[in-house]
Amino acid sequence: MVAIAYEDIVKAPKALLHDHLDGGLRPATIIELAAEVGHPLPETTADQLAGWFVSACDSGSLERYIATFEHTVAVMQTESALRRVATECALDLADDGVVYAEVRFAPEQHLNRGLTLEQVVEAVLAGFADGSERAAAAGRPIRIGTLLTAMRHAARSQEIAELAVRFRDTGVVGFDIAGAEAGFPPTRHLDAFEYLQRENFHFTIHAGEAFGLPSIWQAIQWCGADRLGHGVRIVDDVTGGVLGRLAAYVRDKRIPLELCPSSNVQTGAAPSIAEHPIGLLRDLRFRVTVNTDNRLMSGTSMSREMALLVEAFGYGWAEMQWFTINAMKSAFIPFDERLAIINEVIKPAYAKLL
Repeated sequence: MVAIAYEDIVKAPKALLHDHLDGGLRPATIIELAAEVGHPLPETTADQLAGWFVSACDSGSLERYIATFEHTVAVMQTESALRRVATECALDLADDGVVYAEVRFAPEQHLNRGLTLEQVVEAVLAGFADGSERAAAAGRPIRIGTLLTAMRHAARSQEIAELAVRFRDTGVVGFDIAGAEAGFPPTRHLDAFEYLQRENFHFTIHAGEAFGLPSIWQAIQWCGADRLGHGVRIVDDVTGGVLGRLAAYVRDKRIPLELCPSSNVQTGAAPSIAEHPIGLLRDLRFRVTVNTDNRLMSGTSMSREMALLVEAFGYGWAEMQWFTINAMKSAFIPFDERLAIINEVIKPAYAKLL
């Protein structure tokens, strides 16, 4: 097989379903915003700070990984900061060849300086609009949908779910819960999920990352999740290539897995990229998608994630197209919009590469 050059991976269209806004800031931006609000940082230069985030997240612990967000969330407490971070997010993703992205954030974490939940959402949506407009003008169009996240250890999920539905026609395409899994099962937020189902609204649930099969089972069978955020531990229900009842259900129902290889290695959900369950799950034809999770914390991008898989599993353009189309099929935007991106953007580009 002909080797795939990294710069060609960057140019190829990619779709991203699992990316956290507060996990993708530019290090230089963090330093500037931290200086404005007087927030102390562990490093003083952009390169050093970028290295610190990756190193601090290489702990093998989801809880320690999450703790690093105190520095990004601290500088995202004003409308101007939120708008800037969202604008730069759109531009960075577009520069990396991402043509469709769903970027999530937790509005409840950005209220420390007096903003309302509505002001937080409006600032982020405005930033995504700014960045998308600038990217399109530069010849790199990107479509961004926004997911509103509730923190699973808090008690605001119903409020955030209602907020997501209120903004459903202005850019918010779905809902999510995130945070430490152990001790905070998704069923704690059952009222919010039942409300979303009544409203015909989409949602994904972080499940099967640090916690195993019970988390996935609850997310699907009790809460009705459309997708699984990570879901990597579904492999625990596969023995010698034989699927257990839960794994078979997930595969048969085509429930998308938002797999994040580099992040999973950092938090201990997988021992290495080469040993990541994504290889087995792809071979078994689960609805696998490739994602970044937190680009800053993992020092990564969609192109880097794809390149790591190419190196580890010998994948080529056909597999990259398969991952990308899987993601677009699983997106929370209307069917006709998904189909247009697949048929008018993704397939023509890969036809030239295959």
